[in-house]
Amino acid sequence: MEKSTVKFASINFKKLEPGATLPAKFERMLASLPLKEMVEGKSVALKMHLGANLGYTTIHPLFVRILVKALKDAGGDVFITDLYHRNNNDFGVRGAVNRGYGEEVIGCNIIPVAGVNDKYYYSKKVNFKSLKEIQIAGNINDAEVLIDFSHIKGHGCCSYGGACKNIAMGCVTSETRREIHALEGGIEWNEELCDHCETCINECRYKANRFNDEGKYELITHHCTYCQHCVEVCPNNALTFMGKHFMDFQKGLAIATDEVLKTFDKDSIYYINVLLNITMLCDCWGMSTASLVPDIGIMASKDLVAIEKASLDAIKVENLLPGSLLVGRELAEGKHLFERVWGKDPYGQVDELEKIGLGNNNYIIEEIE
Repeated sequence: MEKSTVKFASINFKKLEPGATLPAKFERMLASLPLKEMVEGKSVALKMHLGANLGYTTIHPLFVRILVKALKDAGGDVFITDLYHRNNNDFGVRGAVNRGYGEEVIGCNIIPVAGVNDKYYYSKKVNFKSLKEIQIAGNINDAEVLIDFSHIKGHGCCSYGGACKNIAMGCVTSETRREIHALEGGIEWNEELCDHCETCINECRYKANRFNDEGKYELITHHCTYCQHCVEVCPNNALTFMGKHFMDFQKGLAIATDEVLKTFDKDSIYYINVLLNITMLCDCWGMSTASLVPDIGIMASKDLVAIEKASLDAIKVENLLPGSLLVGRELAEGKHLFERVWGKDPYGQVDELEKIGLGNNNYIIEEIE
């Protein structure tokens, strides 16, 4: 089988000079791509996760600025896009400037994927268990080119957050995100363990839970995305995630990604994965923890499956850094580091993407010097 090419700019440097460092290598990586052919005279959606609250490990604004400049120099009409939460003024687009993503810094506009009311979308029907519809964000659908610019990190639901998750959860409405998360199962409350400290309520960015007048815990399913943040932060383990249909969730991600990508010509999509500040948590948590492994670099490819597999292959369990896990937390059994952190095989979503026909897991690395 023919192998897909994954370009790689390593964090390693051979000289003590700016041109030997990662930003300069990233510029050379972008110069090696047919950007003019891809973006000239076209509307370019640069999809990335803009983080939240006290998170500081999203993609550094310098790399964003370099990419935006390269796309504009190639003739593209570029805009950055991400989620817009009406109930959280420091999440995604609304809080982007707080993490250094000011338009005067990065060089282009930042707009909500589905509008400020999350109601601008195009509906695509699917049929996978309870997942019946994918609401593709309107500003993604209307763009002519998609650059998927992803920060690589761990994730409690799918073990690994990369290019696939950036599309499946970031290029759709909150309703679709909720339906994909619901494939995993529900949340059960143990009244005997609960002391009503309300940590779960105060930490829920979707305002999706509460205690009723009788002191009973209630989940507001209309708002809940099943991100499991409430489960993780509960100090008494009073909340339990039930079902744990991990592979259903992975397949849901792949299905949503497929529907989004169908709106673009195959030569109008490109993937860039940033393997820096690789933490155990998704950027949506609104906080940052220590890096699990040393910084690796940046990968780029036109093949979604290849870049996801290459990114995962580069993250080695033997490189785990001391102090990078929650105090008292031990690694579980498993092959990959993310599997040992979260108990789920991160290659599951890669396999599902390949089954759908979104790429090839055989790849070669082309290093940028």
